Amino acid sequence: MKKRDECTERAVRLHDFNLVVDAHFDLLMDVLDKREKGRRRVIEEDHLPSMKKAGLDLVVSSLFVSDSFVPDMALRRALDQIGALHREIDESGDKLALCRTWSDVELAKEQGKLAVILSFEGVEPISNDIGLLRIFYELGVRGVGLVWSRRNYAGDGCFFSERREGRKGGLTDFGVKVLDEIASLGMFLDVSHLNDEGFQDVLDFYDGPFIASHSNCRSLMGTMRNLTDDHIMSLAQRGGVMGMNSCSTFVADEAKVGPVTAKHLADHVDHIKKLVGIEHVGFGFDFCDMFRVNSGSSSYDCISGYSHLSDLTAELLMRGYSDDEAAMVMGGNLARFYREALK
Repeated sequence: MKKRDECTERAVRLHDFNLVVDAHFDLLMDVLDKREKGRRRVIEEDHLPSMKKAGLDLVVSSLFVSDSFVPDMALRRALDQIGALHREIDESGDKLALCRTWSDVELAKEQGKLAVILSFEGVEPISNDIGLLRIFYELGVRGVGLVWSRRNYAGDGCFFSERREGRKGGLTDFGVKVLDEIASLGMFLDVSHLNDEGFQDVLDFYDGPFIASHSNCRSLMGTMRNLTDDHIMSLAQRGGVMGMNSCSTFVADEAKVGPVTAKHLADHVDHIKKLVGIEHVGFGFDFCDMFRVNSGSSSYDCISGYSHLSDLTAELLMRGYSDDEAAMVMGGNLARFYREALK
């Protein structure tokens, strides 16, 4: 048997017998959109089959509000997404579980359910009302990404590519209050989508560990959405983890390398391993091909959804990663972070 075939089989076995975690997926945006069109059991029918094939145990579902609902409808849209998840659980409760603590995640795995953790992708839903963060915490939200790639009351996001814009800012005074409230409530911080100025403000005003749920390495692909080597070292020093993003334009330059694949994403894992150690890499694929249909976007997922999740693991094994190292990337590193954050 050829080495690639052997590594592919090993990867599938590893996904079957180890914890598999995806730190970022716009699951509830898709669920709500489809439920509004009359669908039911969206997760069970449209997502779980491929997730099961990947051996996925835990997904962190973003509360993402698209531009068309910002600012006036952001709060309602986020609440509607949470409501949609609860209706999905009512319909498929033997297969799904909303998790607030790490013990909840462990119980869901024991029961064969997909564990779901909620996290903001931009705090637009709370506007400039710090008290709303507590409300969302009580509703089960545990992660806070301060911004998406736009400005809000907390601070400035980073655009995907260069564009004309005015003077950039970092975090606002409200953004610093959000950091304090995150620490007070026991939520976890996610710095993906923050601009460089905001990242530095996090280092200056926030003492705890944090993650970059779906960000790659800027030294390999020069988009502001990726982290610099200095960012990566700072994140690692705080005990954080980076989730590898499958978006082709954050992975490699197609004009130079041809079609972007799992091999190119593995280059980012290699870079982080050499820079700060394998303990700081995880999955955060942000699969978006389903949202790009008819969008005109030239970006695509370099791993074609959860059904092909083991492609990255197989590539790491091909490069000489041990089974233990692969298991750390698949979920062990993020589990370490979430276990501490979700006590």
